[in-house]
Amino acid sequence: MERIAQTYRDHSRAIWVLGVPLILSNLAQFAITITDTVMLGWYDVTALAAATIAGTLFFVIFIVGAGFALAVTPLVAAAAEEGDDVQARRVTRMGLWLSIFYGLAVTIPFFWAEDILIAIGQDPDVSRLAELYLQIVIWQMIPALIVMTLKAFLAAMEHTAIILWSTFGTAILNGFINYALIFGNWGAPELGIRGAAVASLVVNLITVLILVAYIRRVLPQFELFKNFWRSDSEIIRRVFMLGWPIGLTALAEGGLFSASAVMMGWIGEIELAAHGVAIQLASLTFMVHIGFSQAATVRAGRALGRKDETSLRRGGITAIGMSALFAVITSLIFLTIPEALVSLFIDPGEPERANLLRIGASLVMVAALFQLVDGLQVLALGLLRGVQDTAVPMVMATVSYWVIGLPVSYLLAFSFGFGAVGLWLGLVIGLAIAAVLLSWRFWGRSVKITPQVLAE
Repeated sequence: MERIAQTYRDHSRAIWVLGVPLILSNLAQFAITITDTVMLGWYDVTALAAATIAGTLFFVIFIVGAGFALAVTPLVAAAAEEGDDVQARRVTRMGLWLSIFYGLAVTIPFFWAEDILIAIGQDPDVSRLAELYLQIVIWQMIPALIVMTLKAFLAAMEHTAIILWSTFGTAILNGFINYALIFGNWGAPELGIRGAAVASLVVNLITVLILVAYIRRVLPQFELFKNFWRSDSEIIRRVFMLGWPIGLTALAEGGLFSASAVMMGWIGEIELAAHGVAIQLASLTFMVHIGFSQAATVRAGRALGRKDETSLRRGGITAIGMSALFAVITSLIFLTIPEALVSLFIDPGEPERANLLRIGASLVMVAALFQLVDGLQVLALGLLRGVQDTAVPMVMATVSYWVIGLPVSYLLAFSFGFGAVGLWLGLVIGLAIAAVLLSWRFWGRSVKITPQVLAE
């Protein structure tokens, strides 16, 4: 049991120990995406385009279901702090149930993926390859959601090392399987885009086995898988009510950046390519803020379980401070050497290299502002999830992203003629408003651990 009166140094140490493995596992997961992109790019441009559009469709549907997994973290953290192993088991089981039900429900439309993609204006050849990819990848929806749920349970129990090492190991395995099956190396069949899909499916299945084995061996007292099919209507409703706003909030933010890519394409092909480079850099640093946010969720959930308002406040200040420090450092880097960073992604022989460097560097400098506001808003979301406050934050975030951020992006980019930079400035404004509203929600209401707040 933790001391009630923890110092800021205690909180810093706890968040660091909890957060670093989560940050590194996020970076390892990011590396899997980069590996897939690079290898398919080496294999065939059409295959890369098909995997990109198919991956986007898969992610949009996956992220909604991931909300149920993410709801497990604060509920288990609070139960663990109260010493209630039974409640932790009930929550995790019902999180797995919801993940499986959701995965089954969303499988059906993927069998008509080619028709759907053609209907929304995609190239027929790309759509055909995308369907080949999705007909394999769809079978990883349930394993991937199970992995998310088990990782949420382990994070809440502060067993984050296994999350890191399993993700790191499977990232390496994914690279080897991709190399074998995409290109037909080492005597394997040359499957092209289907090889990348098989690699993803195998990696998720292996991760499930690793995490299940770890939980059974290291945390046997929870008996997560004993009588697994026993229903629990009270808990499944609680996980559902907490989880669906999390999923829709993530969808709103992911959709914002997808929409920004579409609008950037309206400006021009070079601007879209530069946007892609800048997004990769911003996404890389964002993985760190997500790790701190995940750690903040656990710490807030445990403080809620103890009904310890002082620790909740101090932990929140500490997590935000650590994230802000990293944001300042990366912002300075983005402002100091933007062209050097962009040049890492551009072929020296590219005819449009000069234009890409110029536009990309300007976007990277705007991304320096992203670091501050995006980090703050995702930290606020993590803290709010920790105290099981998700419905109102969902509305705040969606309004900030879509009612304010995206229209301002359009106006600055097209009506006022600021182009690509204007589009990004609009996104910064939307994220900044989200950061202000979500922070106000946490510090003004949710940080107060009262009977009324606990009941809601």
